[in-house]
Amino acid sequence: MPRLIGAVQTVTNNTQAELVTTFNSTGTLTTQPLTSQVQYVIVAGGGAGGGGIGGGGGAGGYRSSVPGESSGGGASAESLAPVSGASPYPVVVGGGGTSGANENTKGTPGSDSSVAGITSAGGGVGGSSAVQNNNPPGAGDAGGSGGGGFLGGNQGSGTANQGYAGGVGGVFPGLANGSGGGGGASEIGQASTSATSPAGPFAHDGGDGITTAISGTPQILGGGGGGGFYPTLPQNIQGLGGAGGGGNGNPAPGAAAGSPGLAGTANTGGGGGGGSGNNGLGGNGGSGKVIIKEPEIDQWIASSVWDLRTVYFKAKANDWVPSGASS
Repeated sequence: MPRLIGAVQTVTNNTQAELVTTFNSTGTLTTQPLTSQVQYVIVAGGGAGGGGIGGGGGAGGYRSSVPGESSGGGASAESLAPVSGASPYPVVVGGGGTSGANENTKGTPGSDSSVAGITSAGGGVGGSSAVQNNNPPGAGDAGGSGGGGFLGGNQGSGTANQGYAGGVGGVFPGLANGSGGGGGASEIGQASTSATSPAGPFAHDGGDGITTAISGTPQILGGGGGGGFYPTLPQNIQGLGGAGGGGNGNPAPGAAAGSPGLAGTANTGGGGGGGSGNNGLGGNGGSGKVIIKEPEIDQWIASSVWDLRTVYFKAKANDWVPSGASS
């Protein structure tokens, strides 16, 4: 009876190191060959602060799929993003919004950030005395996180699972309360009100952002801008930007009327601070950021698989000879 000569089975070990890629500007992500899904943190550009006792700008929308961390607006981490190995993916990093030309002109919202079909919305503009986008005077705009309201105006809303609303603006007329802080990724902007009204003091800070450790080093992203106020009223205190790049509102203690809000920090998605009274302009929003983490992979691949039933019966009949063995 002829003896069966079997082919030798080969096994290959393919490995791929963990890789974190950070984009501070628009570019292209080319995945490693074995990557099939990625973790991400996607932060859009922050909105500009309002001018002339302006509301703080809202932070850019914050989306995350990092296990154990959070997305914006109180949401849990999203699912990992499916991708193909060794493939290019366009990455868009949104720019921050820019302030208006004067206190009666609203600035612009932050721009969206995106990768692999996942988009975070730009932050909303802080309210001013301008009428824009069909909003009433003083209203902050909606966005990834919403802009704070100007005196007498409502705050802008945040985008679900990306960020929070801005703070409500103070009472108009009277000017005592200042404007609301911009919304942040982890909390609403502070409203310009006080339990001791009308005596004050009236705080109106931007909402804080979220801490991520996707790159190994913790960083806070997505803080809202602080609200502005009228400088001659001592019961107001400076609206501080939220942790995560939000710009401070003005005036700071001792600053002159007409001082501008501070800009949100670049590559944090922070909102711009609101400007002070007497023509203080709002601060520009901070640009966004995209961070991608590809996993470590240790993969064993067999070139072929024997029919074990056949192997058993051939071996039992003493009719199995591996390739390379003498017959």
